[in-house]
Amino acid sequence: MKIAVVTGASSGIGREFAVQIAGKYGKMDEIWLIARRKDRLIELQKELRLPVRVFAMDLTDNEDMNTFDGFLKENNPDIKLLVNCAGYGKTGRFDELDIYEQCGMIDVNCKALTLFTGLCLPYISNHSRIINVASAAAFSPQPGFNVYAATKAYVLSFSRALNAELKSRKITVTAVCPGPVDTEFFDIAGEKDMKLKYSEPSKVVTKAIKDAALGNEISVYGVTMKMAETAAKILPHKLVMKVFNSK
Repeated sequence: MKIAVVTGASSGIGREFAVQIAGKYGKMDEIWLIARRKDRLIELQKELRLPVRVFAMDLTDNEDMNTFDGFLKENNPDIKLLVNCAGYGKTGRFDELDIYEQCGMIDVNCKALTLFTGLCLPYISNHSRIINVASAAAFSPQPGFNVYAATKAYVLSFSRALNAELKSRKITVTAVCPGPVDTEFFDIAGEKDMKLKYSEPSKVVTKAIKDAALGNEISVYGVTMKMAETAAKILPHKLVMKVFNSK
């Protein structure tokens, strides 16, 4: 049974991944949608062309993860595409934000992504794809977006190293690093003081799927974000942080 798995599928970029995968990967037997909001997953299920299996679960809940691990062992699927999209962010100074919310970002964006990838990896066959949604915030430390940027730097580093480790199995790992995207993300994160144009989720996901198919380890949509990636490589991070912290 060849399947695609998408976490964070109830909204935003994750939902768009599910829609595009269902439209472009007709040879998949099923697509597995994972998120906490079951009602939204059921709504999405009705829209997709592929057979859908819904998992209403919390990736930070050990019992939910153990249950999913057991389901994998029982069904022994052939995972051809894994998309790790679950995550959230909060804007603001570290000393002003709730510390438990900030640690929650680490739990979801880093720990859960790592654990879920590890659970799925034994079932990911050769010549398959893993797509991890990071962020352009991963390119440099960001005052006012401190912990979130740090978690996404972890996702980027983890993805690049895992891509190298899995080359012998012909499994490509692609880190998607978009700038601000027109989703519900900032409804939760809070508005960040920036003047960047919001990208359309469909365009970000289209490029991500294409880059994964080409075997690229990073997918960056848009000229502005590509310039930001280059600047973060060339300029001292101290200078980049001054730019992000300027009013």
